[in-house]
Amino acid sequence: MEDRRSQRSAVQIRRGNRALPRSAGRQAGRSAAAAAAGESGGSDSAIAPLREGGCVAETRESSSGVRAGSPEPGDGLFSRRAAVWIARWLPVVAVALAVRSSGVPEGVTPEGWWFACVFAATIVGFLTRPLPMGPMVLVALAVLLAVGAFGHGAEAVERMLAGFADATVWLVVAAFLLSGTVVRTGLGRRVALWLISKLGRTTLGLGYSIAGAELILGPIIPSNTARGGGVMFPVVNGLAQALGADPYNERRRTGGYLVLCGSHANLVAAAMFFTGMAANPQLGNFAAADLGVSWTWTTWLAGSWLPGIVSMSLLPALLYWIHRPELTHSPEARREARRELQAMGPCTARQVALAVLLAALVAAWASEPVHGVHAAGVALAGIAVILILGLDRWLDFTADRGAWDALMWLGGLVAMAEQLQRQGVMRWFAAQIEQQVGGFTGVWAALLVGLAYFFSMYGFSMLTGHIMAMASVLFVVAKAAGAPPMLVAAVISYFSNLCGCLTNYSTGQVVIYSGLGYVSTPRWFAIGLAVGVFHLAVWLGVGMPYWRMLGWW
Repeated sequence: MEDRRSQRSAVQIRRGNRALPRSAGRQAGRSAAAAAAGESGGSDSAIAPLREGGCVAETRESSSGVRAGSPEPGDGLFSRRAAVWIARWLPVVAVALAVRSSGVPEGVTPEGWWFACVFAATIVGFLTRPLPMGPMVLVALAVLLAVGAFGHGAEAVERMLAGFADATVWLVVAAFLLSGTVVRTGLGRRVALWLISKLGRTTLGLGYSIAGAELILGPIIPSNTARGGGVMFPVVNGLAQALGADPYNERRRTGGYLVLCGSHANLVAAAMFFTGMAANPQLGNFAAADLGVSWTWTTWLAGSWLPGIVSMSLLPALLYWIHRPELTHSPEARREARRELQAMGPCTARQVALAVLLAALVAAWASEPVHGVHAAGVALAGIAVILILGLDRWLDFTADRGAWDALMWLGGLVAMAEQLQRQGVMRWFAAQIEQQVGGFTGVWAALLVGLAYFFSMYGFSMLTGHIMAMASVLFVVAKAAGAPPMLVAAVISYFSNLCGCLTNYSTGQVVIYSGLGYVSTPRWFAIGLAVGVFHLAVWLGVGMPYWRMLGWW
């Protein structure tokens, strides 16, 4: 009885004063449970309105979201699932012991090897999930502090907390908060519905309208899971239902096509913009520190717009060919979008004000070289203006668990990554990989490193974890091999987002879309591999000559 009450309280359901039908409640619960944070920043928080028979279900998602196989509340040594809890911890402990017992390599300090040991175990913990990401990082920091890796006294605590003062960490937090405001005001949903009402005459056109909505929202909502899972997913799901699609009926492929368009277009939009995914700014930090190049909002877009437009232009047609829907014409979708827009009424004053503010933020991010204000400062200023104008409530910001959970795990990872650099671990690791690269130098080294990075995503359950674990190391390796720094920055940065196409667990919005059940897991992987090859062909086939014109190699 208590479990049933907990499940009901997890989803707040409104339809006037009437309760939502039980079947709709179950679907909303499944959708909420499916929302894992991979990205984000890999991993993001949103309130997603889930369409079900004209009803709205609101759910909140933590950035460390819970996907299949994640620990349940109360899992631990003294719970009924103690065996599962132990099984999740065993790989973490085994990796920590294996690294620690291998001996301290030459050129690495003993403290640095402690960081390597705990960092490797933490990444494994992200995969096995004995704890959510935030607590997992907290345990790692506590262990490092206890063994003296940070030093001793108050200075040790200050070093441990240094990552929480990082500007990029606060940009990620601000991204979550801004995303929540866009969703709560209904602005993002209005933009998406307007595009669909104009372009949704055929199912293929509907796929292009979904891609267009992602393209417009990409620079505005700097969180791919909030954009895909919080804004676009309710629209895509509602449209699939409007077309009569269901995971178990004859129009399953129609729903599957829309879901695939939403999922994969989201990743292209994330790759196109510096603010398209919450962890993208961290790549700018890594590029500056490891490659000595300025990798800003404008530089990122200068290299991504051409291959991105080509990729976004061809992607819906490719998916249409790979996963052809049963229904090829969809006038119902346009009517559904118009009905939704009509039901929403005219733009509210809050939506207009927020649209103006977001446009100003995008302009400020794009003009950072002119005014010199870091993107995090711009985003936090936007949060302040939102509160001053009353566009959102502080209570809603404080209730955004994803933002504060991201502060915990990302700040801790940044602190550990900084110490890995200072203690010589990254130099040693780069030397090991450099030996494997062998005789490859220059452009070939950049391409080899990029391909290895792209397909290594199979081993990660979030884009952000992938970036934090590998990007900086591969920057150092490629630079040591004589690869052009700007080319390396471009390949690794863009691939950091595009590689999410490979699996159905790579980032939060992918988990949400695949959780609808329109596309089976084996087929999702097969389509993901095909889309991955497509991305490599476009971003290298179109991007390489274009980057040559830019003088990047």
